[in-house]
Amino acid sequence: MKNNIFKIFLNSIPILIMIGLIPVVGNDYWLALIYCLIITISFWIKYEKREYIIILFGLFIMIICEAIFLSTGVEVFNRNTLFGIMPIWLPLLWGYAFVAIKRGIKLLEI
Repeated sequence: MKNNIFKIFLNSIPILIMIGLIPVVGNDYWLALIYCLIITISFWIKYEKREYIIILFGLFIMIICEAIFLSTGVEVFNRNTLFGIMPIWLPLLWGYAFVAIKRGIKLLEI
């Protein structure tokens, strides 16, 4: 179990790096490009069969969900380079988070 927790932590490192870069990289387009590089490197290091489906699902479903959520006015982004409502890098972060969540659930299965 301890080994699985460590593997879950390792899978979360790209997400932690992505989140850490948000205040450092002020240009949303550059940040999106950096996210694409991080995701590519992460998949190069470890890729499980058909994870591209999970990342694409997470990317597109979160664009829709975030758009609906933002329409309520509960949350507003100052950086709104995607459709004028959210940062363009946000769906990339969510998409890779879906992959990390899938990997974590797989590791926790007994």
